Amino acid sequence: MAGLRDWATLYLKGVAMGSADAVPGVSGGTIALIVGIYERLIAAVTAIDPARIRRVLAGVRPANIPDARAAFHEVDGAFLLVLGAGIGTAVITVLSGVDYLLTTRPVATYGFFFGLIAASAGVLLGGVALDTPRRKAAAVAGFLLAFLASGYASTALASSLPVVFVAGAVAVSAMVLPGISGSLLLVVLGQYEYMSGTVSRAVDGLVAFVTGNGSETLVETLPPVATFLVGGVVGLFTIAHTVRYALARARAATLAFLVSLVVGALRAPLAEVSLRLAESGESWRAAAPRFALAALFGAAFVLVLDRYSAAIEY
Repeated sequence: MAGLRDWATLYLKGVAMGSADAVPGVSGGTIALIVGIYERLIAAVTAIDPARIRRVLAGVRPANIPDARAAFHEVDGAFLLVLGAGIGTAVITVLSGVDYLLTTRPVATYGFFFGLIAASAGVLLGGVALDTPRRKAAAVAGFLLAFLASGYASTALASSLPVVFVAGAVAVSAMVLPGISGSLLLVVLGQYEYMSGTVSRAVDGLVAFVTGNGSETLVETLPPVATFLVGGVVGLFTIAHTVRYALARARAATLAFLVSLVVGALRAPLAEVSLRLAESGESWRAAAPRFALAALFGAAFVLVLDRYSAAIEY
């Protein structure tokens, strides 16, 4: 039986995972590996199915409580709830801070993201073998998909509820894959800045509602936040399972595709900065030094993180 200290430790591990998931280029799955809960997380997520969900929900009737409790234990429900609380706390906190930085220091912030992504790509490429035509084709497909989507999404993809739903499905499913950042995929889809701002405003709206200062902001931000979360749940049951199936059937080619997504996504922060510079009238020549310095800090962070995870087998 886990004690309070064990649950507090698990909550803090969730905070570490959520902090990583909230910034592009760092994977919460990698953090889960480092802190020793990755296999338990995968086992818990894949144990969730419609039948067990129905059994848990049926616990609202007293006669079904024993079976509902058993189903809850089968999916390691307490583990998921405590870990999820830690992840949620960190994501909300970090995204609120990122929203402020994107508003006040967009060039340096995207430079930091670029460094995170570039270093992550470099680390991951070391574990990918492109020694067969199938793997090379998968790598090219992954690179082109991310590269083309990065340029298109930053200029043409709106933040409608269907797009937010897809973004949630893709981002949350990527959370459980070591090396692949859900937030990075949000940047590729052109939804990262929108969602960070929406989450920040939703928190402000909740505070205003609780303190009796109106509910307008909360009502405005609730639909996209709820849509994103629903998309995330769907992603866990569809995309994440599909990727795991592909890893089981063609692991090397699937890894080549996933890692090449990261490489192709390097275009995304550059495209975002170009848009900001065009709006402000500043040139790349003037912005390049602070972009590069921030990128170095981002790359150093990933390299230090990789050093601690180097002994872990993916």
